[in-house]
Amino acid sequence: MHALDIIQEEHRNLWRIATTIDWVAGELEAGEPVEEGFFHALFDYIQEFMDGCHHAKEDQYLFLALRRRAPEAAASILDTLEAEHRQGPENLRTLRRFLGQGGRLSDQPGFIEGLRRYADQLKRHIRTEEKEAFPLARQVLQPEDWAGIAAAFSDHRDPLFGEQARAEYRELYHRIVSLAPETVGLGGSQAGGFGHLAAAAREPLLEVRDLESCYGRIQALKGISLDVFKGELVALVGANGAGKTTFLRTLSGIQPMSAGRIRFAGQDLSRVRADRRVRAGICHSPEGRQVFGPLSIEDNLRLGAYLRPAVQVEEDLERVYAMFPVLREKRRLPAGTLSGGQQQMLAISRALMGRPRLLLLDEPSMGLAPLLVEEVFNVIRTLKAQGITILLVEQNAFAALGIADRAYVLETGRIVLSGTGQDMIRNEQVRAAYLGM
Repeated sequence: MHALDIIQEEHRNLWRIATTIDWVAGELEAGEPVEEGFFHALFDYIQEFMDGCHHAKEDQYLFLALRRRAPEAAASILDTLEAEHRQGPENLRTLRRFLGQGGRLSDQPGFIEGLRRYADQLKRHIRTEEKEAFPLARQVLQPEDWAGIAAAFSDHRDPLFGEQARAEYRELYHRIVSLAPETVGLGGSQAGGFGHLAAAAREPLLEVRDLESCYGRIQALKGISLDVFKGELVALVGANGAGKTTFLRTLSGIQPMSAGRIRFAGQDLSRVRADRRVRAGICHSPEGRQVFGPLSIEDNLRLGAYLRPAVQVEEDLERVYAMFPVLREKRRLPAGTLSGGQQQMLAISRALMGRPRLLLLDEPSMGLAPLLVEEVFNVIRTLKAQGITILLVEQNAFAALGIADRAYVLETGRIVLSGTGQDMIRNEQVRAAYLGM
C-alpha cells in the first residue's frame, strides 16, 4: 500500500471524528443531554491516535522528507501545519477542562463553541494537507522517501494498522457509540449466515446496457451501462438528483425503463415484472427505509420473505435476530417506534429475508448521525465479507468508496467515471466534487 493511501485512510477516520464533534455540539445546543463519558472516550481517541500517533508520524517522516526535497516550497505549507500539530494537545486540554465541573454541558456555551471551533480547525487542517501538502509530496518525493514513510505509517499503534492498535481502536470506538446521545443498540457483529460463497471465477451477475428511464418527458437515465460480479460490492455515488435512486428502482422493476437491457444471472429481465425480479433474487432496501410503521417489526420481516417457504422463514428470522438483537427484543412493537438507525437495520433485514442473490441498498446512511452511519457501514462490511453481492447507492461517498470493490460516479443520468473504490478515492475530481476535500 502506498504511503499516501495509508495517510488518507487515516484522514477519513479523522474527518468522521470532526463531523461527529460538530454533530454533538448541535445536540448540546438543542438542549439534548450528552453523557460526559462520551466526551472522555472521544477525547481519549483523539489524544491517543491523532495527536500521539498520526500527527507525530507526519512531522517526523512525511514533512521532514518534504523539507529536505523542497525546502522553500514546503516551508510555506508545513510551518502552519506543524504549528497546528503542536497546538492540538493544548486545544484538547482546553475542552477537557469543561468536564467534571458539574452541571449540564449544554449550559456551558464556551464548551459548545470550543467543540465547533475544534471541528472546524480539524477539517481545515485535513483540507490543507490534501490540497497542498500531498500534491507537493507527489511531485518531489523519491521512491526511497515513500518507502520510509510507508514503513513508519504501517508499523505503529494505529487504529487501522497493527493488531494491538486495531483492538484498542475498536474498544474506544464502541465506548463512544454506547455513550452517544442516540444509542445504536444494534449489534451487527455477525452476518447471521445469509451470505453466499463468492464465485471463484469472475462471473457477471448483473449486466446493464444502455439503460434509459423517463419521468414523462424528462429523461432521468441516459444510457447507463455497468456490471456487477458475484461477491462484489459495487458503489454508485453522485450528487442529489443524479439518478441513483431511479437506477435502483428501474433495476427492481418499480420504475419503467424506456430503452436498454438488464440481464441477471444470464436471464433477460428487461420486461419482467417487479415481483418476478424478487423471485429471481433481486431484493431492494429502499431510500428512506419505508418500513410499515403500524405493523410489528416481525411482520415487517415476514413481508420480506413472502416468497420463501414457511420453514425457511423461521430459520431466516433467527438469522436476522442473531445479527440485530434489538430487533428480537422489540419484535412485537410497531416498527414506527424504532429509532432511525434501528429502522435502517429493519429495512436491510427485510431485504435479507428474501434471500437475495443481489442486494440493492439505497442511501442506507440517509438522515443518520455520524456514529450511526459508521455502524450501518460496519453491517454492510459484514454482509460483504459473507459473500453477498451488493449494489450500494450512497451520497456519503467517503463511506461508500471506502468499502467498495468497484465504483461508478453518476452525474445527471450518465456514468462519468468508474474504477476501483480506492481509485475513486484518490481521483482528484472525485475528491473535489464528492469528498469535500
